[in-house]
Amino acid sequence: MPLNSTYLTPYELGNQNQTTTWEKCIPFYEKLAADFPQVLRFMQIGVSDNGIPMHAGVITADAEFDRETLKAAGRPVFFNNNGIHPGEPEGIDACMALVRDFCLQPERLAALGQTVFLFIPIYNVDGCLNRQNTSRVNQDGPELFGFRANARNLDLNRDFIKCDSLAAQVFNRFFTMWDPDVMVDTHTSNGADYSYTMTLIQTQADKLGDGLGPFLRSTMLPAIYANMEQRGWPTCPYVNPVKVTPDDGIEDFLEVPRFSTGFAALHHTIGFMPETHMLKPYADRYDSMRALVEVVLDFTIAHATQIQTLRDQARQAATQKKQWTVKWKADHTRPSSFRFKGYQAVYSPSKLGNYLRLSYDRNQPWEKDIAYFDHFVDDVVINTPKAYLIPQAWREVIERLQWNGVVLDKLTEDQTLQVQVYHIDDVSSRSNAYEGHMFHDAMRLSVRMQTIQARAGDYLLALNQPNARYAIETLEPQAHDSFFRWGFFNSVLEKKEAFSDYVFEDSAYEMLQTEPGLAEKFEAWKAANPELLSNQEAVLDFIFANGQRFHEPEWRRYPVYSVV
Repeated sequence: MPLNSTYLTPYELGNQNQTTTWEKCIPFYEKLAADFPQVLRFMQIGVSDNGIPMHAGVITADAEFDRETLKAAGRPVFFNNNGIHPGEPEGIDACMALVRDFCLQPERLAALGQTVFLFIPIYNVDGCLNRQNTSRVNQDGPELFGFRANARNLDLNRDFIKCDSLAAQVFNRFFTMWDPDVMVDTHTSNGADYSYTMTLIQTQADKLGDGLGPFLRSTMLPAIYANMEQRGWPTCPYVNPVKVTPDDGIEDFLEVPRFSTGFAALHHTIGFMPETHMLKPYADRYDSMRALVEVVLDFTIAHATQIQTLRDQARQAATQKKQWTVKWKADHTRPSSFRFKGYQAVYSPSKLGNYLRLSYDRNQPWEKDIAYFDHFVDDVVINTPKAYLIPQAWREVIERLQWNGVVLDKLTEDQTLQVQVYHIDDVSSRSNAYEGHMFHDAMRLSVRMQTIQARAGDYLLALNQPNARYAIETLEPQAHDSFFRWGFFNSVLEKKEAFSDYVFEDSAYEMLQTEPGLAEKFEAWKAANPELLSNQEAVLDFIFANGQRFHEPEWRRYPVYSVV
């Protein structure tokens, strides 16, 4: 049907190579909400680090917008998040048109049935205001676009767990309140060249778990691929080559909880991250993104009851799990197969240096089955504690748990608890800052039983609750994106007291004579490090750190304790 020119989007008004600005996007939705109050509720949900308002919208077919009422009725929720990377804006523009069509087309609105369409029009509002056309190095359009990072130069698709940004803090609370069943978070991809305009990252099925995982792999994904093909947009899994080019196979992207789909999995939400191909024209990327959002929405509407049942089962199972996988790795022993349409990889001498450069020849297309590694297996598994004890001093950790609906019981009086304690024997960290942190890539832990004096005001976190997964994957140090890896507990890695060598020399010698086991440790250290025996500081440091007389109990003791 012809569009009412009053409600055309900036993309539609332009030459299909333009994206909206924040200054045009928000008034567009505000006008729609004012003109169609029975269709759309549009509201501010917070502010960014630069103090810019963040908004969200709710659409229902029956004009019910109250979150508590919708939740009490068990209404399914589909969530479309846009503009986390404003340099990848086709989702922003497609959402504007889709919401407009809900307002203008009664048959489209009615097709929602009981499903709630929830959306954030622009998540990274700071980056959307930082407009240019150069930051996306290899991208074909649009003419101007926003920047990947926010006002603090953070990539918000690395911030969902650590929540350094105000935006992520808003998102954590917003996501928890609405508890969506399915999420689509829109993106554009860099990488190899191939024929597809649309590629797709989904919550990794093995990681999503029993029930939801098999449903996603065997039912939902095949339907999405088939429907995208029918709509003229053949889609393939996100092209994550196991070697250099797709010819040798691709592997599922392990979307750990720093990313939107990995974060969604902590809440038992099925998440998708569509990645349109940067080298395709912006109009094609826009059309394929709109098709993808509509295809996933249609599937959600048709299968809402089954999805909600599987999510309820996952939450119930979380209350009873005896073991949790906190770290995953790709299984290269059982690849699947995917019929892939690629371009011939060509290597030719570089004009810049003495090496061969890679290019893809679009005049040499190929189609063949390639290996697709879409299975992941356990890497680190932990036995489920009865509860965690979190001292009240670690308030940044406590508030993030609370933002995500984790139930915490505040102790009303002091008590003595027998707990299992991790000791951090060794840790290796990235040499360069990563998203504002010195991320801990690897660690070596030992486990000890210890008696702890818990204080009134500390928190017990029982793990027989539906939100146990979020708690375990943030509080177990070895988990992919644990709070420990992100540096929330770095202060325990530093010994606070030191010594004067000319005084401690005598104390060190006495400790070797009197402390059981210390002399044997010292002899082993000397045998392993003969070159350090002439270094007084190294010798005394070893005795100081390994002796008991000046031991600091807090040093390298992980301060979240397991009640077992």
